[in-house]
Amino acid sequence: MLRNRLKVFCAAVLCACALLSGGVGRADDVEEFYRGKTLTFLVGGEAGGAYDVYARLLSRHIGRYIPGNPRLIMQYMPGAGSVIATNHLFNVAAQDGTVILAPNRTAPFAPYLGQKGARFDPVQIHWLGSLNNEVGVMQVIGSHPVKTIADARRTEVIVGSTSPLTDSEEYPTLLNNTLGTKFKLVRGYSSIEAIQIALERGEINGQENSFSGMAQRFPDWRTKMSILTQLSLAKHAAMPDVPLVFDFIKPEYVTKGMTVSDVENYWRIILTQQIVGRPYGLGPKVPAERVEALRAAFRSAVRDPKFMSEAEALRLELYPLDGQNIQDRIAKVAAQPASVIERLQQMIVYKGD
Repeated sequence: MLRNRLKVFCAAVLCACALLSGGVGRADDVEEFYRGKTLTFLVGGEAGGAYDVYARLLSRHIGRYIPGNPRLIMQYMPGAGSVIATNHLFNVAAQDGTVILAPNRTAPFAPYLGQKGARFDPVQIHWLGSLNNEVGVMQVIGSHPVKTIADARRTEVIVGSTSPLTDSEEYPTLLNNTLGTKFKLVRGYSSIEAIQIALERGEINGQENSFSGMAQRFPDWRTKMSILTQLSLAKHAAMPDVPLVFDFIKPEYVTKGMTVSDVENYWRIILTQQIVGRPYGLGPKVPAERVEALRAAFRSAVRDPKFMSEAEALRLELYPLDGQNIQDRIAKVAAQPASVIERLQQMIVYKGD
């Protein structure tokens, strides 16, 4: 399955190789710079979390493809949905290509969605690529009476949240405000993993999660969970029977005062985060030749049979995206009319009962 999903990604590699073929002199300079250096993966989440697992996987393979073969280490800077780590990359970290950011997928959109304390321009960050195009899910423990979105419009569901303007809060809140669901958020969990533990203990009824995260934690999710909807632009192959959020964006569901087309647009904007998935980036002032070299290393690493084999052993989904794809998608969100962004900002702020 992983090999089939990588075919689309490989087409971009051939084009990139052609661009790099004329830069022998610059490649030599890059090799000289990285030889003997230490390259840091700056993870915007906790050690042991899903973002860390993906970042560690990449770190074990990408070094073989970076000219000069630098040593790689991990550094953790959790907090504020990876905004703290992203601020560090943009304003404090060395701008020489020795720091790779591994943030929460919501971080590149924090400035546009109104998160306080975001002191960076996502368009100026050099995005290397992403390891997965994620599909989100609204999952509810199987013993709870709510089994569908229609049920969630009638009956309250208590869900866990890490902090405002992260997946765990944005999506349930946007569902409430556009489709009239009754998700009640309990804030303050330190991570998605902590929310999953709370769900197992019965402290909460459900959560927003990525399919990959849910399936890894709950391999028997089909018998243990009710999946109310998929939060993505396209269905996951493992859930052909579970409706997309767009299946509910119709007059009888849409909140009074909103149009179907407006709600569809809000969801397409917010779900760009899911496409970005598991992103990696470099500071805004990193020299172009090092950006090119690290993007090429990323592309080579994710096609490496050893990398793919280890991902399968870890049960990690892979759907790699190249850096320019991510760059373009973030720029498209940045170009949305201010009135649209301001309205979306209002609709993802949870205000309680």
